[in-house]
Amino acid sequence: MRIRHLWPPATRSAGTRGGGPADDGVDPSGHDRAAGGPVRGRGRGVVARVVTAVAGLAVLLLFVAPNEADRLTDPAAYLRIPVDGLLGVLIVILTPGKARRAVALVVGAVLGLLGILKLVGLGFSYFLDRPFDPMADGPFLAAAADYLRQSAGDATANAAVAAAVLIGVVVLAVMAVSFGRLAAVAARRRRAAAATVSVLAVAGLVVGAAGVQLVPGVPVASRDLYDRVRQAQAGVQDAQTFAGLVATDAFRYLPGEDLLSALRGKDVVIAFVESYGRVALDQPDLAVPTAGLLDDAAGRLRAAGYTSRSAWLTSPTTSGGSWLAQSTLLSGLWINNQQRYQAFLDSDRFTLPGAFGRAGWRTTSLMPATTEPWPEGAALYGYDRLYARPDLGYRGPAFGYSVVPDQYTLSVFQQRERTGAPVMAAIPLISSHSPWRPVPELRSWDGIGDGGVFTVAAQADAGARAAYRDAVGYSLRALISYVETYGGDDLVLVFLGDHQPGPEVIGQDTNRDVPITILARDRAVMDRTSAWGWQDGLRPDPSAPVWRMDAFRDRFLTAFGPAEHR
Repeated sequence: MRIRHLWPPATRSAGTRGGGPADDGVDPSGHDRAAGGPVRGRGRGVVARVVTAVAGLAVLLLFVAPNEADRLTDPAAYLRIPVDGLLGVLIVILTPGKARRAVALVVGAVLGLLGILKLVGLGFSYFLDRPFDPMADGPFLAAAADYLRQSAGDATANAAVAAAVLIGVVVLAVMAVSFGRLAAVAARRRRAAAATVSVLAVAGLVVGAAGVQLVPGVPVASRDLYDRVRQAQAGVQDAQTFAGLVATDAFRYLPGEDLLSALRGKDVVIAFVESYGRVALDQPDLAVPTAGLLDDAAGRLRAAGYTSRSAWLTSPTTSGGSWLAQSTLLSGLWINNQQRYQAFLDSDRFTLPGAFGRAGWRTTSLMPATTEPWPEGAALYGYDRLYARPDLGYRGPAFGYSVVPDQYTLSVFQQRERTGAPVMAAIPLISSHSPWRPVPELRSWDGIGDGGVFTVAAQADAGARAAYRDAVGYSLRALISYVETYGGDDLVLVFLGDHQPGPEVIGQDTNRDVPITILARDRAVMDRTSAWGWQDGLRPDPSAPVWRMDAFRDRFLTAFGPAEHR
């Protein structure tokens, strides 16, 4: 029986023998056999060249782009040699015949993962002003999703997470396909491509080893894979260094009678004002109203018998990561990344709340941003009582991300904890947390109750800086009003910022200083701080002392301990 073919058998050109390029449907004369003429053949050729060019541009841009967000608008920062991509192409070119396609796919996927890490790193550079560490920074990604969920709702957060996953998949696929196409083109011209790529790769390695930079802070050699390996090595070394710091503690074994003896009988409050950074006091549009608020309050408190002193602390973080700053201040350790924070949580470090507990104080922390159990609060910090948001009993309206107004948090502390024996409390005040809208209004302390007295008023959108100024002002007014209402000879208050606000307020300023103030009505308490050299009042000026935040614990314990330990 004769078999009738419905289409002609495929034709192989001479170039396909021995595993050469497949027939592209165009005969040697340039005619498109399917269309019967040269036009369609030329069109397909143009499209193929355009696709190849776009693929090359995509790969090139991703690997030559600088790793810092503030450099992205500088054209000179893109004048770089993409060492990772060049070495990847060279590997594929040198791979023999049939294995080449599989190797190209694997190398392309690896480069795609590096591309995803670069995009995430640019986000960290913009929002946190530091590199992204894939081994340790997962909690920051979870914190970002939680921030969106609480400030913009579940739908927005879920959409953002889905979009991030989709972008990651698209970047991975585009990079793998684009690299595969480039590698295939290079493989068809193996000698010329191998020579060119080798020269460029060697040049990249040489200028990389020499540290050549056309733009300060942007090496000419773009070598993300090498940098990731070095980052992992540095992480291992830093873990060993940090372990040694954790184990070194002059106060760890002091008995209770040798700790904080100058504060006996006092209620001590350490309040962290979210995002209260140096920018609030040194940029005119923010500093004028904030300085006026603090100076007026300092005058009133001085007339009421209080003494206050202020300085600067350098925070280990900026824009976010409040837990890094709080743990740094309370532990006396420089905790500037998630790896160190996790090592701290796994340690038995002697913390400032632990010192108060050993010396006989009841210790507590009110955490209005914490929504789930936090066992480390008792096990590591030594708090006798921990209030997460559900424990506060707030029944009023939600104020954006912060939900609970600072005045309500302070009211709960007053009503539930300042009722007997001296108490030490650590209280994060989060009404000044971004996005800084809506801002609560101060209410009469007597009528706060379960928070139902608070209302959310319509507020015009005047921009991020104005919203930040108003939110920080509210938190400071709430704290000062608390002192004026419930203070006295038995209260010692330390309040400080945890970190600078985000780039929508601070721009690309890399300063990480935050204000810190201590105040009390007992002059003997304040005399203990004379050696610190802090300035009088509720706000430091630019010439005030600057300490690293991890220095505070030891200096505080020294100042308020027995004379022989000072």
